[in-house]
Amino acid sequence: MAKVKYDWYQTETAVTVTVLLKNASEKNYSVQLEQNTLSLQADDIEPIVLTLWNPINVEQSTHKASPSKVEIKLAKLIGQRWDALERKSPQAEESQAVTSSAAAKKKHDWDKLSKQLEADDETKDDVNALFKKIYEDASEDTRKAMMKSYYESGGTVLSTNWAEVGAKQVEVKPPDGCEYKKWN
Repeated sequence: MAKVKYDWYQTETAVTVTVLLKNASEKNYSVQLEQNTLSLQADDIEPIVLTLWNPINVEQSTHKASPSKVEIKLAKLIGQRWDALERKSPQAEESQAVTSSAAAKKKHDWDKLSKQLEADDETKDDVNALFKKIYEDASEDTRKAMMKSYYESGGTVLSTNWAEVGAKQVEVKPPDGCEYKKWN
C-alpha cells in the first residue's frame, strides 16, 4: 500500500486538508469525521487517521473529490488558530519530552576534555618553541624580516626573507575564508 501525502491550511472559521490522491473521484474512498478525528480510506493507500488539534463541527464539515485530490473542509467549533493539524497523543508527547530531556542531559567525559585541552596547550607550546628556536638561531636580517613582516601584516604573514620584506610594505594576507578588519 502506498503512503499518501497531505497538506493543510486554515482560516478563522475552517481548516482545509488536501489529500493528494490521483483519480480520487474514480476511486472507492471514504472520509469519516468525528469531533476530534479525521479518517480517510481509499483503495491502494495506507489509511490516514488524524487526531485533530481542536474539535470540529461535523455537520458543517464537507469533502469533495477532484481528479488529483480530495479536499476536506473542517468547520472549526472554536474560532481559534490551530498550532498544528494534529494533537499528539499524551504518550507521544511524553516520549518526545523524554527524548529531548535525555539529549539536554548529555553526559560529558570531563577527563577526556581535560586531556584534549592539555594536548592543545602542548601543541601551542611546541609551535611557540619552534618559532622561538627559529628566531634565536636566525641571522640579524632574518630576525628583522620576521619582525617587520609580522608587524606590518597584522600577524597574518611571517617571512624570513629580508630581501623581499625589506624592499616594500608587507601586505595583509588573511587565511582563506577570512577577512581582515582593522580595529581603530
